[in-house]
Amino acid sequence: MTETSLTALLLAAFTARQPLIEQLHAEDTNAYRLFNGSTEGRAGLTVDRYGDLLLIQTFHDTLDGHDRSEIENFYTAALPGLSAVYNDRSRANSRISNPLPPEVLVEAHKPREFHEMGLRYVVQARHGGQDPWLFLDMRAGRRRVRQEAVGKSVLNLFAYTCGIGVAAASAGAAHVVNVDFAESNIGIGKENARLNELPIRMRFVQSDAFAAMRQLAGIGQPKMVRGKHMPVFPKLEKRAFDLVFLDPPRYAKSPFGVVDIINDYAALMKLALLCTVEGGTLICCNNAAQITREVWADQLQRCATKAGRTIRQIEWITPEEDFPSHDGQPPLKIALLRV
Repeated sequence: MTETSLTALLLAAFTARQPLIEQLHAEDTNAYRLFNGSTEGRAGLTVDRYGDLLLIQTFHDTLDGHDRSEIENFYTAALPGLSAVYNDRSRANSRISNPLPPEVLVEAHKPREFHEMGLRYVVQARHGGQDPWLFLDMRAGRRRVRQEAVGKSVLNLFAYTCGIGVAAASAGAAHVVNVDFAESNIGIGKENARLNELPIRMRFVQSDAFAAMRQLAGIGQPKMVRGKHMPVFPKLEKRAFDLVFLDPPRYAKSPFGVVDIINDYAALMKLALLCTVEGGTLICCNNAAQITREVWADQLQRCATKAGRTIRQIEWITPEEDFPSHDGQPPLKIALLRV
């Protein structure tokens, strides 16, 4: 790709975002996607801002030195003062594979704070996992949760670093429970909570989501299944929530169950429904690009019917303008269900 064409793509994306960036800055947000390659001319390349961090990632092909310099030079001029870190994730399992010079590696491992709608979150360009500690396309979801959560009890499933929980608690939720299997994710979630003067103390539950949902739903989680002892899991009392947020990974397998959002979203949804009060709200997320909104909506409807629940209303929450979608089918689909 020639220098002119790559720079032109970056400039077009940056120009198109100016109204959104102005709005976000006015809301005390300094984290957003600057270039979304799959819809802006360079598939597999993304550029994100997290406060003073410029995070460049590739998922298909490794950037050569020329393209990398071109990207860094463009944003040095457009947004001065950012530290650029490049993570090449084009190899198997999206593993970060590229070495960095020592001085850049120090920047990559440096914890930083950034703001979203006045809330403070922590980010680190390189850490023990692969993904950034807050997904920027979910900003629309966090924004809506802040509107929905006032006075409500909230269950945040597959909570990752608890961004949804922090958003809910800051908005005046009465009670927030964050559930995630990974101790490291819960730790970052606690740090995100600490950074903000939340009006309530959130609960953090390190648990497999299946085990947690079965207990909260009142079904119970056996300690032994088919003659095998299950891993240790925290004990939870039966409880239903006003607002349940379900944001599973694409695929994960544990002794408690299989997460497969393409072939069996219903396995998760039926348990999440049981954790949602009658007349409550269930927000379901699916980031599998190959599943269309229409097909998934049909799956959700059929699952609710089989579970004996009625979806009284379905509303789509669309990622904001820094994640453009030309066909109206963004990879991240967020369905707000009144159940």
